[in-house]
Amino acid sequence: MFTREELDRVIKAYDIRGLVKNQITPEFTFVLGSAFARFLAEEREPGTVVIGEDMRPSSDELASAFADGLNSQGVDVIRIGLASTDMLYFASGSLHLPGAMFTASHNPAAYNGIKLSKSGARPIGVESGLLRIKSLMEHGVPVQVGPIGKSSSRELLDDYVDYLLSLFRQDEFSTGRRLKVVIDAGNGMAGFTAPALMARLNVDLIPLYFELDGNFPNHEANPIEPKNLRDLVKKVKKERADIGLAFDGDADRCFLVDEEGELVNPSALTALIAIRELKRKPGSAIIYNLISSKAVPEIIEEHGGVPLRSRVGHSYIKKLMAESGAIFGGEHSGHFYFDEFWRADSGALAALFAIAELAHSAKPLSELLAPLNRYFSSGEINTEVPDPLASIAAIKGAFASDFAIDELDGLTVTAPEWWFNLRVSNTEPLLRLNAEAISPKELKGIQERVLALIG
Repeated sequence: MFTREELDRVIKAYDIRGLVKNQITPEFTFVLGSAFARFLAEEREPGTVVIGEDMRPSSDELASAFADGLNSQGVDVIRIGLASTDMLYFASGSLHLPGAMFTASHNPAAYNGIKLSKSGARPIGVESGLLRIKSLMEHGVPVQVGPIGKSSSRELLDDYVDYLLSLFRQDEFSTGRRLKVVIDAGNGMAGFTAPALMARLNVDLIPLYFELDGNFPNHEANPIEPKNLRDLVKKVKKERADIGLAFDGDADRCFLVDEEGELVNPSALTALIAIRELKRKPGSAIIYNLISSKAVPEIIEEHGGVPLRSRVGHSYIKKLMAESGAIFGGEHSGHFYFDEFWRADSGALAALFAIAELAHSAKPLSELLAPLNRYFSSGEINTEVPDPLASIAAIKGAFASDFAIDELDGLTVTAPEWWFNLRVSNTEPLLRLNAEAISPKELKGIQERVLALIG
């Protein structure tokens, strides 16, 4: 059993994550597996769990202990081995089984974690199961009386690639111009999945850091940080590539760099995919999270869609997709969700949409996306503060009397010329600022004003 304080440190809003040395240990994951088995029984879920793992040195041992915990409760296990998170979602969706992915995503090498899902890749977050699992881990899971579960292995990489490509027309990648594509896997799981996927496309692939290494010897696999994109930008320019792709450690997020080496605003990619999806299903709902550019809902409406605003985080977006029937959702953090992918997020699928659009256009990527970039954004600015909630309260007090305020997720303040959002990170001890304005001058002004108040 674990204390509530211990569990609170690692069980986040929509996943479980912590330090391998003293938090996410084999003992922890064994108990988690046992608790997950009991939770699945309560939910009347199938009695088999599919497990994937990333390339971190600790992932295999932690996944094995988790599998033992499941087996001890009579639950069978299918191990798919090395996988990206969206590959695990494919397994959970296509096999209609609950799943567990062992990864700490973009976190440094000292961390690991687990993303859990019900059958059909349905998310498990704090509001949809993690609180119950936490309670079971805190109070203990009774020993199962009866036969133990069995473990087996299955390879799904080829099936995963086949399924992704099946979501496009057969001629989508076989005709059009041949693209030169640079991919920075950051020594993460894209180094495993991208070669299998790109081999099926009409592209010349230029790989960066495809060697799987959970110690991240070249740079952290966190493309939201500009410093981690430097090598990709340099390579795109040197090779005169058409597009650059950067994936995080578990390859469920994808960031784009255009032919000039400029980072593509994830909101522009959200808008691009939304336009394509609305051609497939006119009038549909499209979800965007509240730190996306305000150009996104504008463009969705202009193309006959219904924009829906969501909190940040995969469990919230997937829940809203299920409730609303939305066909696509995009987050400014580089997560993209598709109804034909069990409402789950896939960095590879988002990349395929961009490649398909670019391949059938005579324009370079920068020109193709130019109409979708209407405002100026700060990107995510992270600040460590002693008391993030107190900082947010103080800033709310400074703006509440003069501007529109909402607290769907953190604090959002909106004026005619700008908006900003402040949120406490769900995975790290940080206060996150995102701001957008109609001009660089307006952006600089509001950004400096908020950062000064943060201190």
